[in-house]
Amino acid sequence: MLNRILNIVCWIGIALVLGAVAIRLVFPSREQWAPYLAYAGLACVLAYTVGQWREIAAMFQRRQARYGTLTGVSILIFIGVLVAVNYIGKRQNKRWDLTANKQFSLSDQSRNIVARLDAPLQMLAFERETEMQRLQDRLKEYQYGSKQVSIEYIDPDKKPNIAKQNQVQQYGTIVLNYKGRTERVTTDTEQDITNAIIKVVSGQQRKVYFTQGHDEKDIAGSDRESYSAIVAALGRENYGTDKLVLAQAGSVPDDASVVVVAGPKNDFFPQEIDALKKSLDKGGKLLLLIDPPDRADAPPLKNLIALAHDWGMDLGNDVVVDASGMGRLFGGDASVPVAASYPTHAITKNGQFRVITAYPLARSVTAVSGGVNGHTAQAFVETGPNSWAETDIKALLTSGQAGLDENKGDKKGPIAIGAVATAAVTAPNESKPANADAPKPETRVAVMGDSDFAANNALGIPGNRDLFLNVVGWLSQQESLISIRPKEPDDRRITLTATEQTNIAWLSIVIVPGAIFGTGVYAWWRRR
Repeated sequence: MLNRILNIVCWIGIALVLGAVAIRLVFPSREQWAPYLAYAGLACVLAYTVGQWREIAAMFQRRQARYGTLTGVSILIFIGVLVAVNYIGKRQNKRWDLTANKQFSLSDQSRNIVARLDAPLQMLAFERETEMQRLQDRLKEYQYGSKQVSIEYIDPDKKPNIAKQNQVQQYGTIVLNYKGRTERVTTDTEQDITNAIIKVVSGQQRKVYFTQGHDEKDIAGSDRESYSAIVAALGRENYGTDKLVLAQAGSVPDDASVVVVAGPKNDFFPQEIDALKKSLDKGGKLLLLIDPPDRADAPPLKNLIALAHDWGMDLGNDVVVDASGMGRLFGGDASVPVAASYPTHAITKNGQFRVITAYPLARSVTAVSGGVNGHTAQAFVETGPNSWAETDIKALLTSGQAGLDENKGDKKGPIAIGAVATAAVTAPNESKPANADAPKPETRVAVMGDSDFAANNALGIPGNRDLFLNVVGWLSQQESLISIRPKEPDDRRITLTATEQTNIAWLSIVIVPGAIFGTGVYAWWRRR
C-alpha cells in the first residue's frame, strides 16, 4: 500500500516539474508560478526517493549498478556544470549585439537613466499573450540595466480588473510606477519608453524659455531655419518650452530652468541685459547662441557680446573655416566647420561623446585667460586642426574665398566654438531645498558661436541634436540626461526594378534548382 502511494507521489512530482517547464516555455505571462511548481515536484520526487531507500541500497550492491552509478554520477556532474554555467550567465549577463545599428541594445541614454535609479521602477506591460514576446524582447533590456527595474506581463483580456485600475485603453500599453508617480506609453520603441522613464523619474517638468523680439529662431515654425524639431526633442525629455519677450516681461519668469537666446539678428536693449543678469545672480541658467555677422555691414551685438565677456568668454568677430572637406559630407562647404573630438567636460561625457557635429557659419568662442570677475570659462567644442578663424569676413561673404593669414589676425585651429562657465549662488537667507538629494544651486552659462546647428535642417547631422540636448541638460543640472540618445532604426529595404525581380525569380526557381538537378543526372550517368 505504501509503495503505491509513493509511486503516485513520484508521478505527481514528475508532472509538476513538467508543468513548470511548460509554463516557462508556453505561458510566459504566468511564469511566476513556475518556481513553486518545480519546487513542489522536486519535493515529491525526493519523498519517493527517501521512501524507497532500501530498494535503492540493494540495487547499488550489484556490479552493474556500480557501473551504472559511475555513469550516472558523470551525467550529474555534466548537468551540474551546465546548471552552474547558466546560473553564472544569468547573474553576470554578457550579450553581444552584432546588428549594424545596435537594434537589440539600449542606447547610452537609456542605460544611464536606469543605472541612476535610486528606487524601484515597476513596469506593467499589458498585451495579449500571443503578442507578449515582442514586449519581452524590448523590456528585458531595461531589466538587465538595473536591479531596480521589475517587470510584470499582464494579459488585459484575462485580467480586465487590473487593466481597468491602471487605466489601460489599448493593447501594448506599458505603465511605469516610480515613487508614487505614474506614466503610460503605448508604443514599444526605445525612444518612447526611455522618454516615459525620464518623465516618471524627474517628477516635474522643467521650463525652457526662448527669447523673442530680436529676430531669433522661431520655435514654432517648420521651415529649415526654425527650431520646431529641437523643441519637440526637448518635450520628449520632459521639458516645457515657451517664448519670452524680455522687453515686455521685464524679468525672467521664476519657473525658468533655462533661458535660450538663439541667433538674434539685433542686439538686446540694456534693460533686457539687466533682466538676464538679475536672473543669473539668483542662480539662473543661460544659453547664448550667437551667430557671426551675416553681412559685412551688420551691426555688432555689443551688449550680448559684453554679457558673454562678463562670464569669461569672448565671441570673436570672425567666421570659422574648415579646410578638411568634412563639411561636404553634409552638403556644405568650408564655412561648415566640423567637430569630431571634444575637450573633457560633463556636456561631452568627459570624452565619451564621439559623434560628429557640424556648425553652418560659426564664430569662435574663446575662454578669457585668467577669467573675468572670478568667472573662468572652459571650452567644450573645438574644430579640427585644418580649420582657422577667418577675420576678413567681408572677403569671405562677398567672394566666398578665404585663406589662413595669421599676419592679418587669423587664428589657426583647433578653434573653440563653445564654452561654459559656472558660479556659486550666494544667498545665505535662502531656505534649503525640500529634496535633500537635489543638486546644489549654481549659476551656469553656456555660449556657442552658432545657432544654426540646432535648426530643423541641421538635426540630420549625427550629433547635433544630442549636443544641444546635452547642453540644456547640463544647464538645468540634469546630468542624467547627458548622453547619446536612441536612434531611429535604419531603413534597410532593398528596392528592385521589375527586371531585377525577374532575374532573381529565374535564378532561384529555374537556374539553381536546374543546376542541382543536372549535377545529379550527370553523377547518375557516370555510374551507369
